[in-house]
Order: sequence, then C-alpha cells, then structure tokens
Amino acid sequence: MPRVLVPLAEGFEEVEALTVVDVLRRSEVEVVTAAVGTEATVAGKHGIPVVADQLLTAVADQAFDMVVLPGGVPGVPNLMEDATVAQVVRAQAERGEWVCAICAAPAVLGNLGLLDDKRATIHPGWRDKLVAGEYREETVVRDGKVVTSRGPGTALPFALTLARILVGEEKAAEVAAGMVTRLPE
Repeated sequence: MPRVLVPLAEGFEEVEALTVVDVLRRSEVEVVTAAVGTEATVAGKHGIPVVADQLLTAVADQAFDMVVLPGGVPGVPNLMEDATVAQVVRAQAERGEWVCAICAAPAVLGNLGLLDDKRATIHPGWRDKLVAGEYREETVVRDGKVVTSRGPGTALPFALTLARILVGEEKAAEVAAGMVTRLPE
C-alpha cells in the first residue's frame, strides 16, 4: 500500500489538505498527517482545528512514496521556516520519490531547488514567489516526480491526479465516480 505524508503547519488551507487526505484514503492509500511543531492539533487558515496523526519530527526519518504540501497563509510561510519540513522534502526528492504542492506551497519546492528545469504552477497571487521552474497556468502540472496545483478550487483534480499516480487509472476512476466526478485529463 502506498504511503503519503501530508505536513500540516499552522494556517494550512483546509480544503487543500483535507481533500488530498480524503481522496487518497478513499483510494486505499495510507496517509499520515503530521503536525509541524510541537502540538498535534493544528489550526487551519480558517480556524478549523485538525488533529494530526503524528508530529512531523516523529516521522521525519520514515520512507514515504509521496509528500504533499498544502498551501494557505500563514501555512506556507510556516512550512518555509521549518527545518524539518526542508529536511523531509529534500530527502524525499533525493530518494527519487514524489514531491507535490498546491496553492502557494510550490514556492517551498522552488526555494529548495526542486523546481529547477521543471514545469510548475502556483497560486496566481504567489506567481512572483515561484523562484524556479517554468510557470504554467494549468490546473495541475506534472513534471517528472513533481506535481503542483493552483489553489483551493483545484484541490479535487489535484488529489485525483495524485490518486491516479499512486493506485492507477482504474482505481482512481472508481473513486472519482463514487464522488460524482471524473478524473482530470
């Protein structure tokens, strides 16, 4: 069973994080939510408290098939300031595993040098903070083992794309149909 890590920093965008968790768990993927900091309960951008499965520091040395960074402000600045987040994301990329980010979070990947020579997208309001990569205005952009998306409104196509990568076309289409939608092109 594929394993996915979703770090949750204070101020994360709830729709982006929880849509990914929901769709991937429906797809029978093991998803570990991990709180950035010292408390398991993390408040999202809109004040919705979420109890993470683990603290990020407790799972930082574990292997995952994919790491997914949700956006949100101040969530993304909090991700950028956390040394454990940088360590986990760099290690993931060095192992040749998937690194994914939505909304403003592709800026984290760019700051770590993971978008050099890659096509990527980001929330339009953060366009100037995409320090590397070839900017695209597509809903979801996949380049090698990097997947990026634009914002809360693109969370479902983003999550379904990740499901397709992890469990294949047939299972992802089954999950999409159960949610009364279809896989993105």
